[in-house]
Amino acid sequence: MKKIREFIVNHSLLIVIVTLIGMVPMLIGYMNTRINYDILVYLPKDIDTMKGQDILSEDFGLGGYAFVMVDNMSNYDTLELEKKYRNIDGVNKVFSMSDVLDTTISYDVLPDEVKDKLYRDGTSVILVTFENGSSDEVTLNALSDMREITDGNISSMSAMVLDTMNLSNREIVVYIALAVVFCLIILTICTDSYFIPILLLSNIGVAILYNMGSNIIFGNISYITKAIAAVLQLGVTTDFSIFLYHKYEFYKKKTRDKKVAMSNAIKETFVSVIGSSLTTVIGFLSLCAMDLTLGTDIGLVMAKGVIWGVISTLTLFPSLLLVFDGVIDKTTHRVLLPKFERVQDFVVKRYKLILVIFVVLMVPALIGNGNYEVYYKLDKSLPETLDFNVANKELADKFGIVSPEIIILDKGVKSSDIEELSTKLKSVDGIDMVASGAEVMESGLYSAILPSDVRRILDNDKYQLMIINSTYEIASDELNNQVEEVNNIVHKYDRDAIVAGEGALMRDLVTIADHDFNMVNYTSILFIFVVMVFVLKSIGLPIILICAIEFAIFTNMAISYYTGTALPFIASIVVGTIQLGATIDYAILMSTKYLEERDKNDKMVSIRNTLRSSVPSIVTSALCFFGATISVYLYTKIDMIGSICNLLSRGAIISMLVVTLILPALLIVFDKFIMKTTRRR
Repeated sequence: MKKIREFIVNHSLLIVIVTLIGMVPMLIGYMNTRINYDILVYLPKDIDTMKGQDILSEDFGLGGYAFVMVDNMSNYDTLELEKKYRNIDGVNKVFSMSDVLDTTISYDVLPDEVKDKLYRDGTSVILVTFENGSSDEVTLNALSDMREITDGNISSMSAMVLDTMNLSNREIVVYIALAVVFCLIILTICTDSYFIPILLLSNIGVAILYNMGSNIIFGNISYITKAIAAVLQLGVTTDFSIFLYHKYEFYKKKTRDKKVAMSNAIKETFVSVIGSSLTTVIGFLSLCAMDLTLGTDIGLVMAKGVIWGVISTLTLFPSLLLVFDGVIDKTTHRVLLPKFERVQDFVVKRYKLILVIFVVLMVPALIGNGNYEVYYKLDKSLPETLDFNVANKELADKFGIVSPEIIILDKGVKSSDIEELSTKLKSVDGIDMVASGAEVMESGLYSAILPSDVRRILDNDKYQLMIINSTYEIASDELNNQVEEVNNIVHKYDRDAIVAGEGALMRDLVTIADHDFNMVNYTSILFIFVVMVFVLKSIGLPIILICAIEFAIFTNMAISYYTGTALPFIASIVVGTIQLGATIDYAILMSTKYLEERDKNDKMVSIRNTLRSSVPSIVTSALCFFGATISVYLYTKIDMIGSICNLLSRGAIISMLVVTLILPALLIVFDKFIMKTTRRR
């Protein structure tokens, strides 16, 4: 360790240069990391609905599809438009009733339930299938080309993915810039130099680039990860650099040799930073316990980001401080952050009252935390004015196409059974259309007059399809129950049958998300507890710290319940774990200082000294976390991202208040328990 410290302080300029050179390949890696904008691809690959998507894609060319609505267009013009679609790279098949019936056959030969889904009030529906999946780059490019050559509305999962991508890419540069500005202002207020905030953010910026650039090893990351990773890394790792800077300034006052001062600062900071960062890393890695692999995506990227932040703090930042030491000294100013002396007095004098308030507030916190509303409908997190949302509304209002599902049956199921199955499905509440090969035959449209492309949509050598339409909204309880009922019916005719489609996928998402919520929370608490036992060398203290932060988490989530705010499902799963991992550092800093003081003083003097030295650092760190995340919430129009950042910004402040007020009261009350269960230094 000594040799490493000596190398850092003696070769600071070299470290800066090498770091800058290393940014080049990381920038290349960042630019070449693919971004995934489809949440559903993170569902487990072994569930039936995902297997069904594979069958639809590989055997029927229905991996991705779109409904195009065109107004007042003749059969001839419709067919001409279809030709243009077919010439687009990535488009598989295109057809409408103009293809099915030719230009000489009337729509009137069709059953009303089918006709009403294809033509109404002068508007026709064209079905376009794509060669690749809904979120594939080729599919998205094809959809963009389709939008350029038609004035019609296009409804599809791919359209939602495309609009999400475009909106996210427009926003990310702006809110990262806002996060930097917010943190710059906060750090200027909280530190004693105008130049230190620039060095701090430069150091973290380099760590962020190294983290995002190294994501190339994963091949791709989700757009949610891309959106929040930078601001979270900014908010979470700032305190490491602040802690090192404060130690450096402390030792500079004791010695005139800045290299000696930095060596001592690194020595004293190393263990604390490693210990506190470990809990944060473990917190993020707990997200990997999710069956929905989006958790793994976020968890690995953020854990890696914290590690890069630690490396940068212990190598690049000391080098920057040494290189620019003269500039720092010339730009000093009075710290504008208050000293919080009244906090010490209030806590010591009123700790019993604080504890009573803590117990009383725990009840509504627990109630609210267990009852806030969660939504799973992906399009609800996006602005209603986006093109795909406008198209979805028109498709639902005009044609009643809300939740189309596809039933995949074995080719060997008899026609008579298909007809019987169709009859039973039509009797299910909320289903207003059932289409199959048998239905087509009954309508008088014999296979001889149907184009081969249309026939291949209905069956092939291995499978046959039934298409149903539900009037229930995707991700609603009604649709989830309906999908279960449909599954029960179809499995009586084919035990290996699969109900596929967005509605079925979302039902699985709801089930998996509910399981993930409990799994992630319990895993993160357990792992962080174990780490803290080793870091703090205590059994009792980690229990108290986790209780304090969990109370902060419960309070944060409960506010959503009492304000009537519905949260996107992913926010409800990941926020608690992220808040625990990111803000437990505040509690560790407080308790570590308390243990040091207790070796010399009684508990009351110790808590005063602890608050005096810890509160400014905790407040600075929390405000940076708040500033980085609130900026995203204030700007973004994507509720999936905005809700996460709003909860985290609020959670940072709540955790700060809990650690500076409630935790000291707990340390006083449970002092004997802590001392008996802690290995003294």
